Amino acid sequence: MDKSVATTADAVAEVPDGAVIMIGGFGGSGAPIELIHALVDRFRATGHPTGLTVINNNAGNGGIGIAAMIRAGMVTKVICSFPRTAQSEAFTEAYLAGELALELVPQGTLAERIRAAGAGIPAFFTPTGYGTDLAEGKPVEMFEGKMYVRESWLKADYALIKAEVGDRMGNLTYRGASRNFNPIMAMAATTTIAQISRLEPPGAIPPGAVITPGIFVSTLVEVTDPQQEEVLVRAETVY
Repeated sequence: MDKSVATTADAVAEVPDGAVIMIGGFGGSGAPIELIHALVDRFRATGHPTGLTVINNNAGNGGIGIAAMIRAGMVTKVICSFPRTAQSEAFTEAYLAGELALELVPQGTLAERIRAAGAGIPAFFTPTGYGTDLAEGKPVEMFEGKMYVRESWLKADYALIKAEVGDRMGNLTYRGASRNFNPIMAMAATTTIAQISRLEPPGAIPPGAVITPGIFVSTLVEVTDPQQEEVLVRAETVY
């Protein structure tokens, strides 16, 4: 089955209003900028999708990527570990204006909640957050004399991820640190959309080199010269 499409616009054309969307990347490493901007373009042209919940390590930087989604008014909730960065003005302004809800999740807990969803594990216990506001209302239990907080899995309707090489069946490899959240998000979403730097025919990726098997990928699109978030932020680019 050929899962590739011709353009980033085609890739995100079916994302509906109210969707929960995981977006890969750790800062700019592994961030699918072109897919995000294609979603922003669609919103500007049609007014859809809106009312989105975004799950990411942070809440956007500068005037591009997730920050551009927030500025456009597409996002109503963010689930992340680091909402505040040196260039998080878009999130800060929307949050203080009451336009954006925030669910703050410690980074390790965020990763494990996503991984648990992909593995079919509905909940797990962690000591992180016990005794703080982040544990309020959550079940707690003692194990070997130490208190733990029960955290639930974190699933999404869609995942937008970035990979290095993909074949037409959706098998993916990643470049260096850009692997980060991308593989586990691909497993935790109902529909995964991947942008890749190079599209290959089936069989071109050795089986042992595959990091994300194609069964977890619904759509992929080739972006041969992807933009890097940090470069755009330094240039003060506003999308």
